[in-house]
Amino acid sequence: MLRGLLFKLFLVFFSFSVYSQENTEEPKQINIVYGANFTKNEKEYPGASIFSKDERQVQFEHQGADLWCDIAIFFQKENRLEARGNVLLKQGDSVEMVSERIDYKGDIKLAKAWGNVVLTNYDMTLRTDTLRMDREKQEAYYQDNGTVIDSANTLTSKIGRYFMELKKYQFLDSVHIKNPEYILDSEQLDYYTTSKNAYMYGPSTIVGETYTIYCERGFYDTKVESGYGIKNTRIDYNNRIVEGDSVYFNKAREFASATNNITVTDTINKGIIRAHYAEVHKAKDSVFATKRAVSISVQELDSLYVHGDTLMITGKPEARILRAFRNAKFFKKDLSGKCDSIHSEELSGITQLIKNPIIWNGPNQMTGDSIHLKSNLETEKLDSLKVLNNAFVISLDSVSMEGYNQAKGKDLFGKFIENELKLIDLIKNTEVIYYMYNDDDELIGIDKTICSSIRITMENNDIEDLTFFTNPDGDIFPEKDLPENSRILKGFVWRGDERILTKNGIFDEDDNNIELVAIRGIDNPIDIDAEEKERSQNESDPINNISNNKATDPKKQKIPQKVK
Repeated sequence: MLRGLLFKLFLVFFSFSVYSQENTEEPKQINIVYGANFTKNEKEYPGASIFSKDERQVQFEHQGADLWCDIAIFFQKENRLEARGNVLLKQGDSVEMVSERIDYKGDIKLAKAWGNVVLTNYDMTLRTDTLRMDREKQEAYYQDNGTVIDSANTLTSKIGRYFMELKKYQFLDSVHIKNPEYILDSEQLDYYTTSKNAYMYGPSTIVGETYTIYCERGFYDTKVESGYGIKNTRIDYNNRIVEGDSVYFNKAREFASATNNITVTDTINKGIIRAHYAEVHKAKDSVFATKRAVSISVQELDSLYVHGDTLMITGKPEARILRAFRNAKFFKKDLSGKCDSIHSEELSGITQLIKNPIIWNGPNQMTGDSIHLKSNLETEKLDSLKVLNNAFVISLDSVSMEGYNQAKGKDLFGKFIENELKLIDLIKNTEVIYYMYNDDDELIGIDKTICSSIRITMENNDIEDLTFFTNPDGDIFPEKDLPENSRILKGFVWRGDERILTKNGIFDEDDNNIELVAIRGIDNPIDIDAEEKERSQNESDPINNISNNKATDPKKQKIPQKVK
């Protein structure tokens, strides 16, 4: 029994010994490959061996790295080396570092280089005054200004860290990228030397020949000048400013798009578009917007708001055309309307309300088969109004609040003065029903007249005077002598409950309850290295990534949180 117990104890001890040997491997010693001239100086360098070059430089080796220098001070017991003069450190076939001096600690595989340090790895070159290289972690870092040059860009920053296995830089403080096509400045930036992709954190600006991008978190493909921002993003592009929660840009396609809480500002015409999705096409000089989309024509104290399920603005600045499709509505002071679609042309100043149009001038409802509004091209104020075919004007009697004043004809022509409708001319087969009062607001009677044409003079959006032309036929009836069914003209449809009273009234319940797309990467940290690997795989496999969503859809992009 004792023998069995001893055997078990031996097994436990042997297993522990093997485990300990496997996990406490002693650091390997720095090896002298070529020592050349040998001296010692115990006063200045106690315990050190000093080597200096003869016809060739001193050379050392340590775990896959070789070092050459003019003078080496080697502390063998401490397993560290101080190299001086024309120092060259090579690791494998790809990494080289030259400097005036390197201190190297073999136990932790850490090299600190001073004086005109140049680190090269494939087609990338890093220049700085002081650089630390951690061979264990395969990282190099500087803290007092550095410059990185690769095949595409020159990058500078005050602080930088290079991850050799990932071929990735993390730049901090005053980051600057210089490229023949653009300049990029950022507070913090991660840069992959293989893909040339940059991930920006903090205030960042990219200035290209035809665009300026600002964001506080974003991605940029420096090879093709394409990317996106997902925090406080703004793009100045083709006489337009695009802002939104997520904004995407592609120079080659001459295209920008934005998602959630978007504002597109026309810097020439002072027009504004707001929506939750928008696209800007530079070549076509056009903007497409949807999801609670509204176009705002900014005018002094009286801006015009136009809404549709879809908005399109096309044409050069002096000839812009606005189209609002499906469920179109507009609002401005004392004038609003709705129809199936709206077509507004800058060059002619004509706005057409197409299919089932209705407008309200103050409390006055106007309908017809087609309605046109014309603006004065110089003042940009409303000039005239046309209601073509089946023109019908209705307003609730403002005294009794029960009856309706009505006028109808084939066509209607109105005249605006200082944006206020002053004259209305109804022509061909006109009819009127009008409640007449004295100065004490006592009902005199109800005027019911038929004639060839009628002129209505307006004041403060109310009827001030009626003038009948060419054989008017009618009378003023006492209220008791005119039955209820005779107080309504044929075709009468009152739609007062649809009247748009405020700029927010152009939106329906569906517009106000839109569920916004979740923009990823703002609140939750994401593995940026895995994202970069996935992006690279997608770009190298176009067959399985036909749409290239990861590169073109800002809603699907991933940005990690800023490094603390």
